[in-house]
Amino acid sequence: MNWKLIVGLSLLGLAMGVATVFWIPSNMEPFFWLAIFGVCAYIIATQAPGRYFLHGLLVSVVNSVWITATHVLFADRYLASHPQESRMMAGGSPRLMMLVVGPLIGVVSGLVLGLFAVVARKLVSRGHAVASR
Repeated sequence: MNWKLIVGLSLLGLAMGVATVFWIPSNMEPFFWLAIFGVCAYIIATQAPGRYFLHGLLVSVVNSVWITATHVLFADRYLASHPQESRMMAGGSPRLMMLVVGPLIGVVSGLVLGLFAVVARKLVSRGHAVASR
């Protein structure tokens, strides 16, 4: 496992955590995540020493730690600019809900990033095989 790679890529999650609190509206967030997943998958495919799926999974799990911490720390600001999420957390403790749901989202998104990384590795390997002919 390349923990330096995992932690380094997870810092994009920290950036997204801050950006979603202050600048990125929830309707635009999926587009940013798609781009981040593409970049991470390519970097994992080209720099990980193997176990591409596991690297992708762990990047997203560590991402979820950063994002959850940022959203909990700035919960009032985050919920003020994300009314849909605020409505979903009505009736309970928003910070507690974030602490419970954040890691679950990290695991689910990790499954997706892991698959992206495996596919990216196959594409990168195929490109090298074609180029070497």
